[in-house]
Amino acid sequence: MCYLTMLTAILTAAFHLQIPLITSIPAPSSNCYAFDNSSRIVDFSSWIGYLFEYDVQQGTDLVVRFCKDVESRSQTGYVDFGRFDKFNYFVAGSSQSDFVQEFYNGDLMGCEQSFDKMGRTAQVNVICGSCSNGQCKGRPGCICNVNYESSCRVSVELALHCEKPGPQVFQGFTVGFHPRSWEIVYNGMTQFGFEKPNRDFSFHAKQSQVVLFFTAVASHSSLVRKPSLKVLPEKGLDVRLSGSANRGKPPTTLSPTMLIVDWRCEVARDTPYEVNITIPIEGYESIDFVLTKLCDNTQEEGEDARKGWAIFGVLSCIFFVASTLFCCGGFIYKTKVERQRGIDALPGMTILSACLETISGVGQTYMRPEEQNSAFGGETTWERPPASSSQAAWRPAERNYGSI
Repeated sequence: MCYLTMLTAILTAAFHLQIPLITSIPAPSSNCYAFDNSSRIVDFSSWIGYLFEYDVQQGTDLVVRFCKDVESRSQTGYVDFGRFDKFNYFVAGSSQSDFVQEFYNGDLMGCEQSFDKMGRTAQVNVICGSCSNGQCKGRPGCICNVNYESSCRVSVELALHCEKPGPQVFQGFTVGFHPRSWEIVYNGMTQFGFEKPNRDFSFHAKQSQVVLFFTAVASHSSLVRKPSLKVLPEKGLDVRLSGSANRGKPPTTLSPTMLIVDWRCEVARDTPYEVNITIPIEGYESIDFVLTKLCDNTQEEGEDARKGWAIFGVLSCIFFVASTLFCCGGFIYKTKVERQRGIDALPGMTILSACLETISGVGQTYMRPEEQNSAFGGETTWERPPASSSQAAWRPAERNYGSI
């Protein structure tokens, strides 16, 4: 009962202090990391530049500077077998090795026709633990074996004490401010500046809406669930989510989904509000990131709509004044220069008259064939028939078509 009471007190205090329980998966501080076969992140940033040496033969050593480069050193100098950068591969290995590093863009002399014209290259197979022959006992790590596949490529077997795997990451998932960007989340990891509250990335009070775009690998897009949010402090900022992502539509790389964040400042404060957005992923750790909103002034509901109508009113006034000036100037010009009077002096009347004549058909002299015949041979049909003839005897002339 005592432990239960203490736990209840701690949870109650955390609730009242509004301590956020949302934890994100931040991106590592360097490119020296990899994912194991279960999609768990393993960070090797503490091993960057660590020197491993191996005596290949008398007077020649092979040196691996972890996440830096691979070199072959001798009395005559050294030969570069590739360098490590963010474009190189650092992936999970097969059953014989836990991870594989690729080093490219080494020396070109004698290797101009090498793989993809990248010069000398190296492959480092990382084993978590010790070598199969029992080496590296009591040491942080060592090179177990070196195999020169050719004069332009070398394969290295490296054993070391790997870092403990981190959380399981939903790879391929991105969140950005554009359909093809990933400022907030890249490859399932929250980027710097959005993993925790940061005033340098705060949105101003005038920006009442933010649109976020989600993308994911199509084969795993159905695992993405509807996002949720938590605002700290809970009162003072009205936040509403909408868009296709909020309806649970699966995002893909070809058809990203949108999450529209509408927020309105109800209470002004010196420090920004924190909007914690959580995206649940089935079978993986959730995607979490923080958006901060600075409210130096309050916003009334419907303020944006009134601004839109105000802009429309201003534009309407400008259009009305410009039209009035144009009409007056045109009227004066036609009156003084072209010597026109009355309604003909109004600007645009010539065009309007032409349009009205075209619509009404005035001025058209085209006649049908029967009208042309009746114009000459049937003038008497307009006269009234003689009074002596009976009404029943008078009939209109019949028109026969065909041969005469």
